[in-house]
Amino acid sequence: MMKKYISYSAILFSLLLCRQLNAQDDSTFPKGEKAPNVHHSGDVWLYHVSDADKTFDYSIVQAVFAKGAKLDWHKHPAGQQLIITEGIGFYQERGKQVQTVKKGDVVQCAPGVAHWHAATPNTGVTYLAITGNEPTEWLEPVKEEEFNSIELTISNTKNVEKEIMDLSKKKWDWMADKNVGQLDDLFHEQSVFVHMGGSWGKEKELSVIESGGIWYKKADVKEVSVNVMANTAILLNNITLLAVVGGNEVTNPFEVTEVYVKENGNWKLSALSFTKLFGGDSGK
Repeated sequence: MMKKYISYSAILFSLLLCRQLNAQDDSTFPKGEKAPNVHHSGDVWLYHVSDADKTFDYSIVQAVFAKGAKLDWHKHPAGQQLIITEGIGFYQERGKQVQTVKKGDVVQCAPGVAHWHAATPNTGVTYLAITGNEPTEWLEPVKEEEFNSIELTISNTKNVEKEIMDLSKKKWDWMADKNVGQLDDLFHEQSVFVHMGGSWGKEKELSVIESGGIWYKKADVKEVSVNVMANTAILLNNITLLAVVGGNEVTNPFEVTEVYVKENGNWKLSALSFTKLFGGDSGK
């Protein structure tokens, strides 16, 4: 019994030690060798996890990018998938907007599509690249001025997202206060409002609010997300809405979709749609 007890204790100690070491270094694979600056700028380390062979016609490579490191434009004739394991980076395909990628994201690079990927100027990124067994076609470098301007573009997007969130919050306050003056200025002339009881345009929505046909008494916002696309912003929020409908006070959970468009420098609400979630008290 003593020998078995000692054996179990040794195993437990070893497991705890391994766990402690793993906590100190979360890297699954070694950092690898620093790659020569042939088709990239900045510091990049590569570790070949698995090479292609007759059975598996793809390779797996871990790439560790220091902040500011970026690849040249290139193509993969047999395609490539990137699994982001650490940090934040950029990915862009020819003719499309730059995407921000982060830990947990998976990027699919279709065969023959010109693209590039990189760390950001201020953050490093690590990914696993699963690449088809055909040589990469390298193209021109990414222009330095364009790369350095991306961070600003993303920062501006974040500012727009906050602006839309703040505007949405004000909208709920104006609806609760029946402030049709502010709402008239916010609502687009061709705006559409979709309720459980029907859909209508701006004029009727303002009339319903002013008359108290629907009194949006209090919107308790639980979750908010914003997606900005040029001059259009789509805001999704989960709310619990306390409303007075036909003289009756009701409380319901909704997913509310708000679409904003920018005209003459101002954001206008062009669509507002309510989708009831399960668990509500009664319909609106």
